Amino acid sequence: MKKRLIVGISGATGIVYGIRLLEALREAGIESHLVVSKAAELTRAYETNLSSQNLRDLAAVSYPIGDVGAAIASGSFQTMGMIVAPCSVKTMSELANGITSNLLTRAGDVVLKERRRLVLLLRESPLTAIHIRNMLALTESGAIIAPPVPAFYARPQTLDDMVRHTIGRALDLFDIDTNFQRWGEESNNQGKGNHETHQEPARVYSRA
Repeated sequence: MKKRLIVGISGATGIVYGIRLLEALREAGIESHLVVSKAAELTRAYETNLSSQNLRDLAAVSYPIGDVGAAIASGSFQTMGMIVAPCSVKTMSELANGITSNLLTRAGDVVLKERRRLVLLLRESPLTAIHIRNMLALTESGAIIAPPVPAFYARPQTLDDMVRHTIGRALDLFDIDTNFQRWGEESNNQGKGNHETHQEPARVYSRA
């Protein structure tokens, strides 16, 4: 099977996660199939200087959100699965309840029914009981809820370091290896291992 991964970008803040994901897949030699929601197009304009075409050019293949007859809408089109990065509560809720109002949620529903891996980088806080029930329903259906939580043991120097670490962890779930700071391992980027992070953590003192 050709190595293909579906990338969904929905309207939550944090479109940089989708951008870095597409870049990482290209570097790893994985064929990315992109679908972007209408709300995500708004977020792109708010949070980046990229045009819609610039974003789509990062993918091997891209589809209009309304193209429910696209290849990724069928279970016979073989993929490794799908990552939604970032994932809005609306998208998560549709997936949890089997609602396929556009190509993004149809593709996610197909991934679930074919028992492939679906990973959702849910961007929302705080959470209601409704959100939590939907997360449970998705988890019971085989999806993985993976909120983009920063790892400070890697001693990130920039926000982009945090984003790349999150994307690396998400791609680990598909056995796609990328170069990021792992606990207990050397990093090719930083040239130093976690032997430094094993020191006593820095303390933060409040003024009296």
